[in-house]
Amino acid sequence: MKHLLLLTLPLLAAGCGSSYGMKVPNSLVKKLPFEVRIELLEAENELALAVDKVDEANNEIDRARDNIRRAKDRQEAAEDEVDRATDEVSREVAKLAIEESEARVEYLRARQRLSVGLRDVSELARDCAFAKFELAKLTSARKAKVQGSEELDPKEYEEQVAECEAEVKSERAELAEEEKEEKAAREAWEAKKTALAKKTFDARASPYVENL
Repeated sequence: MKHLLLLTLPLLAAGCGSSYGMKVPNSLVKKLPFEVRIELLEAENELALAVDKVDEANNEIDRARDNIRRAKDRQEAAEDEVDRATDEVSREVAKLAIEESEARVEYLRARQRLSVGLRDVSELARDCAFAKFELAKLTSARKAKVQGSEELDPKEYEEQVAECEAEVKSERAELAEEEKEEKAAREAWEAKKTALAKKTFDARASPYVENL
């Protein structure tokens, strides 16, 4: 059972500083019988997964930043090719490469904006998982009739979970516009990429076309 408690320690900070950080005193949790603590595993694992999703969201933002930097480099290289083009065909390919790289940058920026919004939602969802874990602790403590648990009102912990989940739903719905913009930007980029690929013999491995 020590493994369960040790696993929880790094996750306790998840609720700190949030509006949903109401906690059950550790002194009550320590009094829980072994068989009752086992019942907390599901809620604890849910919290661990929520924490991992925040990390994944942050990694996605970092990847988007790197991709934007690379796309800008490709755009500059394409612009240089226009000046170096010695015939009309080469010049047309270079211009298409510029259009493709510009569309790529716009798509990646839209994707990054969406990623930031999704990261914010995942952070809030993590706080909800924390609140659910605390509710599970209180439920277990009252079930085991741990002394002091009767002084805590389950309704307050239930309301904390309900309010948090409602906020997650609201914030997720507000991302609809960012999702629409990201989709439109991706379609615009895909069209430019297809046009460039066709001009370079429609080769999927064309040096002018790079997939993300």
